[in-house]
Amino acid sequence: MDVKVESAEVAERISQVAADLGLKADPLQVTKLEVGLDTSDRELVGPFWAAVLTGDAKNFDEIEVCDPTGRFDALWFQLTDAHETPRQRFHYDLWLPIELVPARIEAAVAAGGTVVSTDEAPAFTVLADPEGNKVCLCTSEGRD
Repeated sequence: MDVKVESAEVAERISQVAADLGLKADPLQVTKLEVGLDTSDRELVGPFWAAVLTGDAKNFDEIEVCDPTGRFDALWFQLTDAHETPRQRFHYDLWLPIELVPARIEAAVAAGGTVVSTDEAPAFTVLADPEGNKVCLCTSEGRD
């Protein structure tokens, strides 16, 4: 059997099962949520988080903790300058279709937030809550 035909049949079957369950595709929703930890030394903190989250420090790959069981999304480490605490250390990277970003920014600002940076838009826009805690609204647009 032709692989394309077989793939189309599988996709059609999945769509039918989803419809039977009352599920509807909604491509204009959040596509992924990542948690980033700001650190000036990935090698120092990465193995600790890998050990805590997965039970094995070897599940750190120089940039992120990877869960071999697939139970959680990666915790990744963003390099920052060394700094005194307190300073925000964790932040969310919220991946959205680009069409949703303007409305999310508008809603966040209306809820008391501020736009911190659009320097990397449309790849990502940085927002902050009223206390200065940041979130990045990320898209696949404008990335290498």
